[in-house]
Amino acid sequence: MKIFAHLSWLYATLMIFVAMTMMIIIFPFVPTPYAQKITSWFIRLALFMPVRVIGKEDPEAEMFLLNHQSDIDIGLMETITKRDLAWVAKKELFDVPFYGLVVKLPKDIAVERESKSSLVKLIADCKDRLDHGRVITMFPEGTRTKTGRMRTFKPGAKMVANKFKLRVQPVVLIETGKHYDIKRFYHRPGRLTAIYLDPYDADKSDKEWLNRMQVEMQATYDKYATK
Repeated sequence: MKIFAHLSWLYATLMIFVAMTMMIIIFPFVPTPYAQKITSWFIRLALFMPVRVIGKEDPEAEMFLLNHQSDIDIGLMETITKRDLAWVAKKELFDVPFYGLVVKLPKDIAVERESKSSLVKLIADCKDRLDHGRVITMFPEGTRTKTGRMRTFKPGAKMVANKFKLRVQPVVLIETGKHYDIKRFYHRPGRLTAIYLDPYDADKSDKEWLNRMQVEMQATYDKYATK
């Protein structure tokens, strides 16, 4: 079984690489955000991953917050919404050869951890993307987790949401790391689950809204995860 999983991982990783190459090639020739959508659908279909969507997307949402377990999380989210997503990612990814183009071309947002000056730039970049009708999309944990227990959400999401009084919708992805894990050389085809929770209008006078949102997302994850 391990050999099959590793061979399947090799195939899946090759398909992801092909998709990223495709995105870079077609980006100048198709309207925004179709390059991201087309290549994300390519990945999902090539990796044999249908998705069950529970709940409804709020068409007025201005920020999506997702838990993070796998490299396929971004592609999954891109395929379950027609909105133009502006992803917030760590600055190091923008400097990675080849992959850096995948995040630079659609003008995703780079953030440098533990840097106050980077937070100022984050605010400015988010305003620019919002002004262009895009939805700020973040993994508030800041990195992937494999345990099923979400890491403490970082304050950047709340800072941006409070600043612009955004309508925030949480999205819970269930056990995506069990279907593709680049570090364990593992891929398993199968149905994924994405859950839209009720949106919240950010209010800076409510200091605990992000903590409550994390509790709700964790409870939802625990309800649907494999026991």
